[in-house]
Amino acid sequence: MKPSYGSLVALFVVTTVLNATVPSNAPRWEWIDISFQIEHASKNPYLEVQGEVEFTHESGLEIDRPIFWDGGDTFRVRFASPYSKGAWDWKLKLSKEFTAYGAISGRLGSTPSVNSNQFTKHGFWTIPDKQRSIVHHDGSSVLMVADTAWALPWRATSTQVKKYASDRKEKGFNAALLMSIMPDQKAVGPDDRTKDEGFGVAFYDLPNGELKNINVNYFRYLDGLIEILRSNEIVPVIQPVFHGYGWKGLETAGSVVSKEDYARYCKYLVARYGAGPCMWLVGADCIGNEATISAGGKTIEDLDEYKHPLGIHYAPHGQTDSHQGDSWLEFQWAQTGHNAEHIPEATTNLYYQRPTKACANGEPTYENMGSPGNASGWWQGHEAWSNLCAGGTMGVVYGAGSLWNWVLRPDEPGHQPWTVAKGCSWENALDFEGSIYVGIVGKILNQFKLTGLEPSLKIAPARRSLHIPGELVVIYRGNGGNLWFPNSEALPNNYRIYDAETAEILAEGTMNDPAVNALDVLNQYYQGPSVSIFYVEERLK
Repeated sequence: MKPSYGSLVALFVVTTVLNATVPSNAPRWEWIDISFQIEHASKNPYLEVQGEVEFTHESGLEIDRPIFWDGGDTFRVRFASPYSKGAWDWKLKLSKEFTAYGAISGRLGSTPSVNSNQFTKHGFWTIPDKQRSIVHHDGSSVLMVADTAWALPWRATSTQVKKYASDRKEKGFNAALLMSIMPDQKAVGPDDRTKDEGFGVAFYDLPNGELKNINVNYFRYLDGLIEILRSNEIVPVIQPVFHGYGWKGLETAGSVVSKEDYARYCKYLVARYGAGPCMWLVGADCIGNEATISAGGKTIEDLDEYKHPLGIHYAPHGQTDSHQGDSWLEFQWAQTGHNAEHIPEATTNLYYQRPTKACANGEPTYENMGSPGNASGWWQGHEAWSNLCAGGTMGVVYGAGSLWNWVLRPDEPGHQPWTVAKGCSWENALDFEGSIYVGIVGKILNQFKLTGLEPSLKIAPARRSLHIPGELVVIYRGNGGNLWFPNSEALPNNYRIYDAETAEILAEGTMNDPAVNALDVLNQYYQGPSVSIFYVEERLK
């Protein structure tokens, strides 16, 4: 878990630790804060004050976490213990000699978590080297089912996010794509999330193409929004500064800010949010060769000792092999545009690029965006299953017009007509039918251990299918019809047939049952969109 930090550079003259607020225990896989009151002679602590806290477990495991400025003289470090037993010794290290008037070192006890969720049980998400699936730190598999709520961090209120998170969790979503800050340099509006065209301001100098003058109050509020998502077991997929269209297409800063500004901001995000479940989307809607992407990717790789999934999301015309050989790249996502075309080939292209990276279609057509009925209803379910079977085995992604840009009310001004669902706010868009079908993909597949699942055209010819040889076979039939197997004896013995529109189990049994002809059941029981799964007992969760 320990990267090479290199030497810390002295950037300011006087540093004095005045006080520290220190918890006594670290519950397993839950973040804790240690707060330091540091007197400094810096005009801009965000730029100039650097430091880290070294945590060393009695077993010998070492985790270094960067500190971050939280306004005034307050600095914090956030830490999560992967253990439920044993003690951690910690020590603050700053970039200059200092005189301590409070705690700069101490000891934490590891304890079991009293909270019961997938992360405290199994650890954060990660992607093992050269694999295509997300797993928890303990190896438990998971299929990502992500929603696209790009503007939530700077448009939504905590009350709204509670409603959003509850809805998405119930439907089966477990991740949300987020632009961490409003990226458009020329967007204007009140610094008020409740007013038309309003948004939270993260950096006062972003309109100038810089990220130096930070508004820590913005990030304190974002802390609460992200905690609401996490408490609903929804992983924030954090994108630093968007590269493509952005919010209103008004000159996004992702490709304009300097490499130094981008890398520094990525470090701040790792410090502030990296001690909880998250994913990093270091480039989004990008060509791929933007200088900020490499700078951000390398920074996150060096600093994120929890090894959250780290990747990139290309524009439809992006150079999708731009970072294929980079060590920091763990996943990459295709985008098929917003014209309601099913193009699973875009995902397949990523699947066959080498070296191996996890992949998915990270941005299909948004439901009802631009015109009523665009990519609506079952279109979304078919899109999700098609891309999954085309090689996007890390998960599926959904988007809805008016929700992605968090339109406050149906007639809110300032949005291009093609970016919204006509007559809908973000809240109306929660009820779009297609989101149900995408969530069902996870409800079905997350009943199984999926690690190692790969596409196959040989198991059931002319059907989209995935398999782990001898252990798990997943066959998607979008339009019903018969199944034919060149070698049915090679199928795992147990089977289930799911209604792909409801997740209902329509039939189940065993291939070797002498009283039932399993192939007859598979071919006559159900002729609508369905998923047939063959499995060995060890693949059930």
